[in-house]
Amino acid sequence: MTMTERLLEATKEIWAGYNEKPFVKGIADGSLDHEKFKYYMIQDYLYLLDYTKVFSIGTAKAKNLDAMRLFAGYTHSILDGEMDIHRAYMTRLGIAKEEAEQTPVALDNLSYTSYMLRVAYEEGEAEVMAAILSCALSYEFIAKKILAEYPAADKHEFYGEWVSGYASDSYHEDNEVLADLMNRLAEDYSEKRKQHLVEIFTACSRYEAAFWDMAWEMRQ
Repeated sequence: MTMTERLLEATKEIWAGYNEKPFVKGIADGSLDHEKFKYYMIQDYLYLLDYTKVFSIGTAKAKNLDAMRLFAGYTHSILDGEMDIHRAYMTRLGIAKEEAEQTPVALDNLSYTSYMLRVAYEEGEAEVMAAILSCALSYEFIAKKILAEYPAADKHEFYGEWVSGYASDSYHEDNEVLADLMNRLAEDYSEKRKQHLVEIFTACSRYEAAFWDMAWEMRQ
């Protein structure tokens, strides 16, 4: 079992609940209130700003050029790739960049990103990778599960772009690169250190679940 497989096995019950979240169900069947999605988009935009910083710290922590290049590359791809989905939706929802950046970060969101940043600052590159991976992989998991249940969800006039973006081949390929790096970084780890990686990944998976609840309830 690879390290990534071990992480996913340890959190399979948490992940099984993602698509049962009312917010995710609303995206899946297209019934989600646009105001809830607007709230989510702003909070996720703010989340991605700190998420990108975690990759940046990973660049500084990297012990070889391949890992450094990957962390640095993802810093760029998030700012100029994944955030494009957000910018497109923000335009459609009438959200100005200034409005998004001046919105207070919700407490659940702040707790999640603070945890990831603490891991990044205090620990090594494999631990940084474990903190990053849950968000990256879970969005693909959610989008593909949506399509398995609602095959036309990627064609929905409003939410289709969100589903197709995270279910795309290019997003999957990017995740494969991250999973491979996770496996390589943990290759020589002791059992104790591997278990710590599981603990980090599990905490972030729980934060992901809380983020969907936060978005549904529009918590502050």
